[in-house]
Amino acid sequence: MANLQIMDTYTLKLYTSDIERELIDFEITLADSVHSRHLKRFNVGEDCPVFDGLFGFCQASAGGSIGAAVKLNRQDADIAINWAGGLHHAKKAEASGFCYVNDIVLGILELLKVHRRVLYVDIDVHHGDGVEEAFYTTDRVMTVSFHKFGDFFPGTGHVKDVGVGTGKNYALNVPLNDGMDDESFRSLFRPIIQKVMEMYQPDAVVLQCGADSLSGDRLGCFNLSVKGHADCLRFLRSFNVPLMVLGGGGYTIRNVARCWCYETAVAVDVEPDNKLPYNEYYEYFGPDYTLHIAPSNMENLNTPKDLEKIRNALLEQLTRIPHTPSVPFQTTPPTTEVPEEAEEKMDERPKPRIWNGEDYDSDPEDDKHWTKFSTPARQHAVKSEMRDEADEMEEDKKHHLHHHTSC
Repeated sequence: MANLQIMDTYTLKLYTSDIERELIDFEITLADSVHSRHLKRFNVGEDCPVFDGLFGFCQASAGGSIGAAVKLNRQDADIAINWAGGLHHAKKAEASGFCYVNDIVLGILELLKVHRRVLYVDIDVHHGDGVEEAFYTTDRVMTVSFHKFGDFFPGTGHVKDVGVGTGKNYALNVPLNDGMDDESFRSLFRPIIQKVMEMYQPDAVVLQCGADSLSGDRLGCFNLSVKGHADCLRFLRSFNVPLMVLGGGGYTIRNVARCWCYETAVAVDVEPDNKLPYNEYYEYFGPDYTLHIAPSNMENLNTPKDLEKIRNALLEQLTRIPHTPSVPFQTTPPTTEVPEEAEEKMDERPKPRIWNGEDYDSDPEDDKHWTKFSTPARQHAVKSEMRDEADEMEEDKKHHLHHHTSC
């Protein structure tokens, strides 16, 4: 009899421990499910994976571009550089193409606090879709993107994509083919940008210097030299307009370093020696150990006829915008000051929303609904959401345990 009691107790303990393990596994699975929904919602994964230090990286990239804009707004500098920026594929609530936070959009929004019109120019081999999308309906920002077009990420940037509404004709796309070289690129870039500066007359310019348009890039398909790439910066610098210079793509790292080193020199009007000085990374730049690279012998698929057709189409598009468009402008407070009334109207400020029991930043459109309620009412609504989430999780657990015991 005693042995039977011991056996029953032992069996009960084994059974209980099995349930506990199942419950722990279920909770982990549930947490993973919530986490997976978050990842899927914001397109995190595959080409935009989570990694240690991701938040710090986003802070540095976005903060650098916002800080550069502040420098220009305060007239502390004529040219501000953030090589950690230029992540032009990220959208408002979507990571894309190795880009998590669109520092360019944030920097331009900061510039718009002081400047009436901002010009954005993108010479990355990929289309600057995230920036174009953000300002597609406004004439306060003109976007100009020179990029590979066709069966190539992100698949946008057709020459006929020109903007809509107030922003119609303020988006310019220069679709190109493989093998773009210095001479061909210059034959498009200079006349188009010259006309843009004449017609739009921006108060500030942002240049995205993606280095994947260089010859020999692992993911790119252009054939630009470092000097050819930097000629774009040199030309924009000649207009003496406040200029923000950003990084971007680039997947042959030694050439990215070469390019941005030389473009930093161009920004400050210095011509560096082509022979690299010895340093701890010297071996990466062999066998030539030089600053500049020679273009390859790849075929240029951009024919003179193609280039002329694109150039004429874009110059014609620019004639359809008003000369120096007049835009509504409201004076905004200095970046360093917070208006007192902002602190007095706490109930009208955007509040964090709850998603599966966790805070996330709300959308301004959604906040219109929440600001109708007083703070207690809003807190009650949020708590109700959390209770509903908790009840659903509890039901899931009960269902899982019932399923286990019935088996």
